[in-house]
Amino acid sequence: MELEKVCKITSLQETQELAQQVAGKMQAGMLLTLEGDLGAGKTTFTKYLGKYLGVEDVINSPTFTILKIYDGKFPMYHIDAYRLEGLSQDLGFEEYIEGDGVCIIEWAQFIDEILPQERLHIRILQEEENLRSFHFYAVGERYCEIVRDLK
Repeated sequence: MELEKVCKITSLQETQELAQQVAGKMQAGMLLTLEGDLGAGKTTFTKYLGKYLGVEDVINSPTFTILKIYDGKFPMYHIDAYRLEGLSQDLGFEEYIEGDGVCIIEWAQFIDEILPQERLHIRILQEEENLRSFHFYAVGERYCEIVRDLK
């Protein structure tokens, strides 16, 4: 099962509300992948998502560390795959992607070949200075439920 939906966002408040809606449906073992240009809002969305998943620590981009783990309602694994483009060795991310928490991967297109098809993929496009479009692509029933319920 697959489902697509586009949400237009014009403020940080709307980004936060969208993240709250998504977080409210997230379950342990889920995978969320993010794609978008530098400055599109991937990490900002992740910060809000983490907040609504009960993460109290400061969430920032794991660009140099590649993986950060946060405690919340369940573990939140935050991966930045930007520096992994072209790597073909086993990266050992399976325990996080298929683990007991929620896995969020920024720049997922660089490691797409190792990711399961069933997931929630969000492509963020900055259309104007204060206008972003969030393109949701859900594969799998539990991910389609999240997208179906977005306002």
